[in-house]
Amino acid sequence: MEQNNLSTYKSIKNNQDEEAKADYPKMFRKFVLIALAGSVVPLLLVGWGINIHYTIFNKASMLTSFKERIDQHQKTIELFLNNQRSIIRLIAQTNMLEHLSDKKHLSKTFKTMNLAMKQEYGKTFMDLGVISHAGKHIAYVGPYDLMSRNYAQTFWFKEVMEKGVYISDMFLGFRKAPHFIIAVSQSENGRKWILRATIDAEAFRSLVENVKIGKTGEVYLVNSKGILQTQPRFSGKIMGKTLLPVQALHQGTTVQIIEPENSPKQIVAHVWLTSVPWLLVVKQDYFEAFGSLNHANYATLIFLHLSVLVILIVSFFTTRYMIRIIKERDNEAKQMNKQLMQTSKMASIGVLSAGVAHEVNNPLAIIMTERQILLDKAEETPNLNAEFKVQLDKSLSQINTQLKRCKDTTQNLLRFSRRTKSRIEEVDLNAFLHEMIDLMKQDAKASGIKIFANFTEPLAPILSDPSQLQQVFLNLIKNAIEAHGEKPYGSIHISTSAEDNNKAVRVTIADTGSGIRMEHLEKIFDPFFTTKPVGKGTGLGLSVCYSIIKRLGGEISIESEPGEGTKFTILFPVTPPTNLQKSIEA
Repeated sequence: MEQNNLSTYKSIKNNQDEEAKADYPKMFRKFVLIALAGSVVPLLLVGWGINIHYTIFNKASMLTSFKERIDQHQKTIELFLNNQRSIIRLIAQTNMLEHLSDKKHLSKTFKTMNLAMKQEYGKTFMDLGVISHAGKHIAYVGPYDLMSRNYAQTFWFKEVMEKGVYISDMFLGFRKAPHFIIAVSQSENGRKWILRATIDAEAFRSLVENVKIGKTGEVYLVNSKGILQTQPRFSGKIMGKTLLPVQALHQGTTVQIIEPENSPKQIVAHVWLTSVPWLLVVKQDYFEAFGSLNHANYATLIFLHLSVLVILIVSFFTTRYMIRIIKERDNEAKQMNKQLMQTSKMASIGVLSAGVAHEVNNPLAIIMTERQILLDKAEETPNLNAEFKVQLDKSLSQINTQLKRCKDTTQNLLRFSRRTKSRIEEVDLNAFLHEMIDLMKQDAKASGIKIFANFTEPLAPILSDPSQLQQVFLNLIKNAIEAHGEKPYGSIHISTSAEDNNKAVRVTIADTGSGIRMEHLEKIFDPFFTTKPVGKGTGLGLSVCYSIIKRLGGEISIESEPGEGTKFTILFPVTPPTNLQKSIEA
């Protein structure tokens, strides 16, 4: 019944082991997914959140900076135009027409005007002329021959006569070159006259374009009709039509992001000048304007991906390490289960041995009684045939010999059964090993193997666990017998000796079997390692022996030569470790 329970337990454990092996890959995947979910997801959420916040903040900051630069540039252009207009107005108001009509005086005034502007803007005035109310030149200083020209029908003449001060758009005029003028009208003796100055277009253009907007940026002025007042860097020519729609007159600066057809995405800023109805336009390719932001975004994405990769690698190796530890713990648990099964088996065998010994002892006692009766009857019969009597004595003597042999066997079985429970007691190793030899000598004899004992006498007894010592020595002697499987005969030598001033006892078990190869010696005590054919061994015997000997405070070593044999040397302390007794009592 107990054997059936043990078989059922083994079957259940084998099924559980197979299920555990199948669960390791699933466990590995689950652990990796949990590690990734607990680290990668928060990292990505935080990274994306920071990236979005940084992008919005940086875009707003960049647009604000873009707008501030344009506002500052607008003020610079406004200041330039107002300065030119103020100088011309000041000249007209502080000089009589008679003085300005004198060419020498007008030429001197012209030079003074340019000198006043030279330090800050360079030469800004191209010419200077005094024009009568009829549109004819009274005096002129400049590179062109304009004295004979009449401006009475020109658009700017009518504007300045009506408004008093006028800044024109770019126009070609009589000189057939793009330019614009600043003119003021003044009354004297009831008649109006005009002081007119032409602004150097190149000097004004350099002022307008004096904003560094990267490789794709450009700055230009356009009037309300969409006519370019300065030369754009890439798109269009001066006095040409602008490609972008002109915004309606408005206050302040507007910044837009547009996507023109057949052109890259652009950021465009507009602001109207107050001194003249010109629109200041500044534009730049979007991807260049936000290049630093895009670079930061790319760097953030690369960092996030690298972080995810590092987390993945760390999770992979950490999980693999955890799975390996779990496997080791499972193997240790399996080994403990194997030992438990072995202990249970030994206990079952002990109970069985005790039962068999008691059952056999009763018939043996009857047989011995009957033998004695036969012997007594033979002595009481005087006329018994002599030859028959001799034969009868031999038979009864043989029966007595075999009865003693059976009695010794049953006594060994009883001693075996009494050692199935763990307890610490004094053990005479020499006597103990004799018992082990008696138990195993029939198996050895059947294999053609002789067991030789070479024990040191006297040998100090040791304090140890007989049940576990029995398991160790039976296992080692059994392995020594099986090591001769390929040989028809052999021998096993078991010896004992005192060591370390009688503080330890050495036991040596040497066989003449097939030996163990060098590459297997390092793994001989590993669980589940065996050199036996499939189905002939579990690989747990020596591992269990090793763990028992270590637990008892001993040491075990092995020497082997292939084809020559193997020798196990075991060293037991006379006094076991202090924790051994406590563990058994617990």
